[in-house]
Amino acid sequence: MITLQNFSASLGGRVVLHDISLAVGPGEFVALCGPNGAGKTTLLRAMAGLLPGGTPQPRTHAFVEQGARCAWGMSIGQVVALGRIPHGDRNEAAVEKALADTGLTGLRHRRIDQVSGGQARRAMLARALATSPQCLLLDEPVADLDPAAAHRIMALLARFAAAGGSVVAVLHALDLCTRYATRMVVLDDGHILADTTPHEAMPHAARAFGLDVGIDTMPRLLPPAHTG
Repeated sequence: MITLQNFSASLGGRVVLHDISLAVGPGEFVALCGPNGAGKTTLLRAMAGLLPGGTPQPRTHAFVEQGARCAWGMSIGQVVALGRIPHGDRNEAAVEKALADTGLTGLRHRRIDQVSGGQARRAMLARALATSPQCLLLDEPVADLDPAAAHRIMALLARFAAAGGSVVAVLHALDLCTRYATRMVVLDDGHILADTTPHEAMPHAARAFGLDVGIDTMPRLLPPAHTG
């Protein structure tokens, strides 16, 4: 369980989160949505215990920041194995599972600084999964990914939650939120506008973005049946 109660935060002398109360339990996949500057990343970092006064829990709460990269000349397999550092072991089974779950088994010997941005992004997620965490805290986990990879990762996160884990992810792809997340928290100007199911939260998200909400019939890409 991750809980914030009446939490506020300031950065550079400006209040960026106002009296936030939020709890995320096992089995939940929570999408944090809202316009740029709404406070999403700060809220995610607060939940990870990474703001001043917080207490990180790296064995149970795995955090992947926005645009996480590894510039070292390490193989993808070596990077993923770094996820075991909080436990002080090598646990090859956990590393192998993380590689397989993110579709990187065939790339494990490739240098991470010589693969595509999307493949590197998946490697950083795999590193978090190799920790065998109870909670995943992810800032834009499907940025840089092609549509098929994005659906695969979102389906993986949904399965992680369905198996009893907790997922909190900053997401801008609202269509993916409605398909995979169990809750949507809409932020604007440091305030929570909505905390409900993705479908019920959509009008609030539309208002935060200054857009209309509705149903259109334009063709769009759908995931393969086996990804959910």
